[in-house]
Amino acid sequence: MKNKKAKNNKNGIKIDVNWNSKEAKQLVEAFLKIKNADEAKRFLRDLMTVGEIEEFGNRLEAARLLTRDTQYCAIIERTGLSSTTIARISKWLRGPLGGYRLILNKLHHSNPLKLEKGLS
Repeated sequence: MKNKKAKNNKNGIKIDVNWNSKEAKQLVEAFLKIKNADEAKRFLRDLMTVGEIEEFGNRLEAARLLTRDTQYCAIIERTGLSSTTIARISKWLRGPLGGYRLILNKLHHSNPLKLEKGLS
């Protein structure tokens, strides 16, 4: 696998993803081929460690809690995430790409989430 150095923003967060790489395209296509929860569980377990699955699940939960104006200390207690990670999730939740908003609204399609405190 080619290891192209990604650019970092002023906070050291990698901001470039080469979505045109063969590997990135293949990963996206793999997710699009998943047909049900069982297939998703099987693929995610093979793709990631147990710790990574827990981490990503906690990040999604933190995003959900942020949309409900939950205080950071309560999110930290519930998820075990650091305040830095929660702040990053909050930033992305408000960001222009809208990945968290998209998925949270799909998960709660019968009751779309309203982002509190300017998180729209």
